[in-house]
Amino acid sequence: MTTPATHRPRRADALSRERIVEAAIEILDRSGEQALTVRALTSHLSTGRGAIYYRVAGMDDLLAAAADEVIRAVTDRAAGDGDPDSALRSLSLGIFDAIDAHPWVGSQLAREPLQPAVLRIWKCIGVQLWELGVRGSATADAGGALANYIFGSAAQFAAGARRARNQAERRRYLDALATAWTEQDAGHIVREAAAELRDHDDRHQFLAGVDIFLSGIKARAK
Repeated sequence: MTTPATHRPRRADALSRERIVEAAIEILDRSGEQALTVRALTSHLSTGRGAIYYRVAGMDDLLAAAADEVIRAVTDRAAGDGDPDSALRSLSLGIFDAIDAHPWVGSQLAREPLQPAVLRIWKCIGVQLWELGVRGSATADAGGALANYIFGSAAQFAAGARRARNQAERRRYLDALATAWTEQDAGHIVREAAAELRDHDDRHQFLAGVDIFLSGIKARAK
């Protein structure tokens, strides 16, 4: 008498777009964008290529969805803050911290302005500016300036985070950068900036920039 073969349940039956996005974030956090492939996903999820492509259009779609999942938590927290000034600071720092935890998000935000995560950020900024009393063309001007600062700083921070995965590497990277600056220009302004660069705190400096923007925005709204 033969024993019927035991079949493992097909993972595709329980697979969802949300689970694929979750797996993509896990791969991106562990190994970076170059590691996110269909082969890596099928191995991670014990499924086939067809099941992946049935739920996502491709890698661009998946990267956008992964970034949106990370940013959604940030904008939801900011939207729940009753004070618009505090909400904008929360949003900005939330994006900074999200990129600290997920360096790939920084480059993804800078890659495509039409992706859902970017729209979420723009909408969150616009709502809080409205609450601050900013109206008309000033909303676009102030929102654009703040968003560009956040996205630009985010991309720069992401680049630095890729080079320095821990505090020791970060110190070596900043030392080398400061040395390169002073070798190219020995002027006192560059020397002072290089000295600050070695010991500065990225998060503190980023927040200082946000506060400068918010001070200007509130002054113009009066």
